[in-house]
Amino acid sequence: MDVIEEFAPAGIQEKWDNSGLCIGSESADVTSVLIGLDCTPELVDEAVRTGVDMIVTHHPLIFSGLKRISPDDPTGEAVIRAIRAGISIYAAHTNADKVIAGVSGAMAARLGLGNTVILDEEEEGVGLGVIGDWPEAMPAEDAIRYVKEKFGLKYVRTSKPVDIPVKRVAVCGGSGSSLIEKARSKGAQLYLCGDISYHHFFTGHDFMLMDVGHYESERDIVEILFSLIKKKFPNFAVRITENSYSNPIYYF
Repeated sequence: MDVIEEFAPAGIQEKWDNSGLCIGSESADVTSVLIGLDCTPELVDEAVRTGVDMIVTHHPLIFSGLKRISPDDPTGEAVIRAIRAGISIYAAHTNADKVIAGVSGAMAARLGLGNTVILDEEEEGVGLGVIGDWPEAMPAEDAIRYVKEKFGLKYVRTSKPVDIPVKRVAVCGGSGSSLIEKARSKGAQLYLCGDISYHHFFTGHDFMLMDVGHYESERDIVEILFSLIKKKFPNFAVRITENSYSNPIYYF
């Protein structure tokens, strides 16, 4: 936990968030760690099967108070299985979103953006989203194809392509609709995030939105968390889940 929180301090998480240890004790002995994006019942089963005693994910298993814990509900089922097996569960969520080397920084790196800075800075070096520049401007249609290639997308939701070259690009992992106006005011011609609603796609001629998907925008954090722990504890048993694709959204 100390290694992760040195990278992404728990204190910078959003007020509504529940990052940190949600199951288990800080004093518990840990011999091995399993890392994934979402703490699903399947991930807990994998931890039990492989003898893992701590799970680290990006999305918290418990976001808010649970009124009941039932195996008929995926969250309740994961909680029951984890407690029964004595497995600790920890999440680095919006705190990992708000450091430039975290979720949004990984998106920017995937796109090859340079001159990157925090998009919505709260204090020095901390805040949501990242904005930067491509080395060369490109037409909107080329930008769409490039983003699809870099994120491995078959389909992408986008507003009307702009009729100007795209060079300045803003990104935010996960649900990023709240930063649309911030991206526009910072001079972005293109803003990428997930979970954009219908009415947000009505944009002007010099600004466009692209919804690359919530899961797709955040998946790189799994490798980042793995690398953090592995670098600090090179002989420690830490690995990424075998079932790394946990996207609950299906496309047909």
